[in-house]
Amino acid sequence: MTETELLVGLAAIFVLGVGAQWVAARLRIPSILLLLILGFLAGPVTGIVQPDEMFGDIFFAIVPLAVGVILFEGGATLEFADVTGHGSVVRRLITWGVLLVWGLASLAAVWILDLDLGLAILLGAVVTVSGPTVVGPLLRAVKPSKRVRTILNWEGILIDPVGAILAVIVFDLLIEGGGSLDEGIAGMLATIGAGSVVGLAGAGLIVLLLKNYLIPDRLQPATMLMFVLAAFAISDLLRSESGLLAVTLMGMALANQKFAPVERIVEFKEVLRDLLIGALFIMLAARLDIEEITSVGWREVTFLAVLVLVARPLAVFISTIGTSLE
Repeated sequence: MTETELLVGLAAIFVLGVGAQWVAARLRIPSILLLLILGFLAGPVTGIVQPDEMFGDIFFAIVPLAVGVILFEGGATLEFADVTGHGSVVRRLITWGVLLVWGLASLAAVWILDLDLGLAILLGAVVTVSGPTVVGPLLRAVKPSKRVRTILNWEGILIDPVGAILAVIVFDLLIEGGGSLDEGIAGMLATIGAGSVVGLAGAGLIVLLLKNYLIPDRLQPATMLMFVLAAFAISDLLRSESGLLAVTLMGMALANQKFAPVERIVEFKEVLRDLLIGALFIMLAARLDIEEITSVGWREVTFLAVLVLVARPLAVFISTIGTSLE
């Protein structure tokens, strides 16, 4: 790839990423639709954006780091006062809801996609995740009631690290054959512990620095980003896939502490969130293969329909029984 092609590709990622969200806001439609369409057109159709050639192996480090920043921003919006009275719904969605979607998706993968049991269970674990990159843009487009928006926002952010940890444990146990169930549970607890310690320690250090005015006002947003990236990397070094949990907890801790003001970073992190979401969807859609898309048959469509029309609605219905949303 020439320098000019690389320059055009990089510019296209951000132009299309932000432009799609702008147009979607004007048309009042979910920005994800335009992002996926434009990413597909920019990638396999025209070849303007070719992430694998542009970034090489580093692409697979860029994506989780970007998701980590988005999760931090999402975590920083989760104030406990907002979810008062709805906490039980959120807890059910990220526990029983996840287990139900996991089970139904795994069964569907076996019966419909004809996968072997191990791969089906792994696929089921992966598709339990919705995540803020999807839920956030949809909530801004649909604009549900405040109660529903709060619950979905909490669930969409918290379920990302939950699903990531679940997928890693399943992969180690069933695909690589890395140990017993007891070792898997111990590994999960170690991952949660590493993410929690790093995330809360990072938040505590940020609060200490802000409280004592050790960070100049103009450097607060950049310093916050520095801490987020550092926490993500350190946590993942300690325990694979714990970085998402670390940055989510860091954001939550900062949002709910009363010792130091963090308002100056709000506008910056929202701008960064929109920029990263746009770039991520453009790049991911640009990596699609036309032949793979045209080869999609009734099995894949049926599996997707089961997830969207059966598994997810059933999980939400069961998770809200006996709650204020019933």
